[in-house]
Amino acid sequence: MADSVDRRGRRGLGALALLAVPAVLAAVPLVPLAALLGPGGLGLVPLGASGGLLAAVLVGPAAAALLGPVLVDRRIARLPRADLDDRRADFVADRVEALAGEVGVDAPEITAVRADAANVAVADGYRGSRLVVSTRLLALPKADRDAALRHALVRLRTRQALLTTATLPALAAVETAALLATLLVGRRGDRTAADRRVNRIHGYEPDRERVPSWAYAAAGVLCWLLLLPAWIPATVGDRFSIAGGRRAADALVSRVGSEDREGLGNAVAFASDAAGAGDWPPLLDRLSLVSMADAETGRVRGTSRQEARTRLARLRSKRAL
Repeated sequence: MADSVDRRGRRGLGALALLAVPAVLAAVPLVPLAALLGPGGLGLVPLGASGGLLAAVLVGPAAAALLGPVLVDRRIARLPRADLDDRRADFVADRVEALAGEVGVDAPEITAVRADAANVAVADGYRGSRLVVSTRLLALPKADRDAALRHALVRLRTRQALLTTATLPALAAVETAALLATLLVGRRGDRTAADRRVNRIHGYEPDRERVPSWAYAAAGVLCWLLLLPAWIPATVGDRFSIAGGRRAADALVSRVGSEDREGLGNAVAFASDAAGAGDWPPLLDRLSLVSMADAETGRVRGTSRQEARTRLARLRSKRAL
């Protein structure tokens, strides 16, 4: 019981951290602007910087919630559609509708995509719910496929998909900036002997680098320092809310029966180990059954492939999740 309360507390903290990310990003322009327009300025924001902070808390998450479904829909529109005949497409739609009825949610709009990754993602927002499933996952055995689809629908019911979709634009922005900062810090400025040979072959051998490596490293460190106020809550949200939400959905699916528990374990294991992770859109990663982020992106998020191993160990153990 105490463990269950602790898990809910962590997910609650993670949810607050996720909502803090767009608020922090919105505070970057709004707080200085409010301070400028506050007392002594034009008087449009009477509380000055405090008013800007309050506006950021309100505007940031609201703007992210408006942009999230649009961002997801545009990314889905660029995915290669699966070549399903009418009979197969109707079967998938009927199966999702049946599972949605069992879970207790309205059936989402379904997009089957041609991808080597065995994964399924679910998004939610004011535009309605969307489920994106790969042809490779649809090809899994019935129990494994249905358990994975049920997992997505459970995250729809618990509002985990809604929260993640609403904060996705801010999380993607922080992740992109963090990856850029990491790239700058690790940029190699010196040229190897092989580089010099290639340069001589092409008749180009500069005396020195235009930009020294220490300048790239300094720029990367500066980017990281500026990014920390947004990166820290993003990392906490990724670990406690998004990863914790997947584990909570694991538990709910497992309670349906041993077949669903075993099927979900098989689906998680196959999706994690099979080739094709690079064929899954990074933007949908946080909305998916299994995270398919590469090692560098996983480190930036503060997560790793250990998440899937831990989930699999719990699913295949005899104790309650």
